[in-house]
Amino acid sequence: MATDKDNFCVIMGGGIGSRFWPFSRKMLPKQFLDFFGTGRSLLQQTFDRFKKIIPQENILVVTNDLYAGLVQQQLPELKPEQILLEPTRRNTAPCIAWASYHIRALNPNANIVVAPSDHLILKEDEFLDAIRKGLAFVATSDKLLTLGIKPNRPETGYGYIQIAEPAGDKFYKVKTFTEKPELELAKVFVESGEFYWNAGLFMWNVNSIIKAGETFLPEVAAKLEPGKDVYATPAEKKFIDENFPACPNVSIDFGVMEKADNVYVSLGDFGWSDLGTWSSLYDLSPKDADNNVVLKCQSLLYNCKDNIVTLPAGKLVVIDGLEGYLVAESDNVLLICKKDEEHAIRKYVNDTQIKMGEDYI
Repeated sequence: MATDKDNFCVIMGGGIGSRFWPFSRKMLPKQFLDFFGTGRSLLQQTFDRFKKIIPQENILVVTNDLYAGLVQQQLPELKPEQILLEPTRRNTAPCIAWASYHIRALNPNANIVVAPSDHLILKEDEFLDAIRKGLAFVATSDKLLTLGIKPNRPETGYGYIQIAEPAGDKFYKVKTFTEKPELELAKVFVESGEFYWNAGLFMWNVNSIIKAGETFLPEVAAKLEPGKDVYATPAEKKFIDENFPACPNVSIDFGVMEKADNVYVSLGDFGWSDLGTWSSLYDLSPKDADNNVVLKCQSLLYNCKDNIVTLPAGKLVVIDGLEGYLVAESDNVLLICKKDEEHAIRKYVNDTQIKMGEDYI
């Protein structure tokens, strides 16, 4: 019978967060930022949340080598062996495969919740209850479980889940799973009422995900599985440094979840937001009478509506005649663009990197 000691949490904290540029920068990505003045970064809030139901020693953070110091500084409770450092970014599938092999070496009966480090959960009690039930759901079967959120806009940055028949209280078999559709398809999904956002938060038994990975991503397993005897030993990091960079750059959504036939979804209302986009921050923030959001700075707005404006504290911004814009300044970058065209921010980042150099990234 599964017990709490069999439950593990993997927090993925290695991304750059380019959709939140210029706030999120290469050397200080969004997961290490305190967006709402709580005194805790998004990573710290994620850790605080899960340690309420997962033994602290069973919580792992997977991040990039660049952020080893940041994680240790922000989460001094973690032992060094609880921080898995990727030598290079290879997306979520290799990240999850490594963490899974590592955890299997510690506990071959482990049940795992995998969570991004940059999400906001407003209804924490409901969320933690769903995690408890989800871990119990996957403990006795080979089901792969994800969380589903009812969409309130045609977001192109999320995966979408189409539900099929019920499989228990608030659990459903997944009919289709689509990663980050184009805008027109996202509109169709939202209008149909049959699709839910994939929260990017997964639960499974360690053996179920390893089996699925070896079935659908043999090229990842070929690089990481032969080292099973070195996991949770001092030789592990050397093995990862040699083998991890040769893994394909592939997401767990595309690599496994879209292909497997044992994928289920738990539906709920958790006050969830992926703080990955300016739109999500706009939705969550208080607005003036003209639906403008102003964060940190002082402002005088004339004939303006539906904007989000944020500059460093102590600055004054005066704007006349803008509608539906994002105005954001951080360090040495000022970004002004249409709020609804924030999907282009990655292009701005790429162009800046090519034309202006790393100082602005």
